[in-house]
Amino acid sequence: MTEPFEERYPSITAWVQDGWIELGRDEYSRSFVRVLDIGGMVWEGETDYETVDEALSEAEAAISAWLQENG
Repeated sequence: MTEPFEERYPSITAWVQDGWIELGRDEYSRSFVRVLDIGGMVWEGETDYETVDEALSEAEAAISAWLQENG
């Protein structure tokens, strides 16, 4: 990755100021990536991704759409 994280994933960068992102499976979910805020799960990704960049790119798109819908 040659560009800064903030440029590649601007929505994730904004999101983690008040919410959080979880990577990896746990005993509660088999998804690889999850986007949460104080209210709970906002978005949950697929079980597997070929790369972490693929997972983060999908989370970036989901957060961007959520922010557009919910401000």
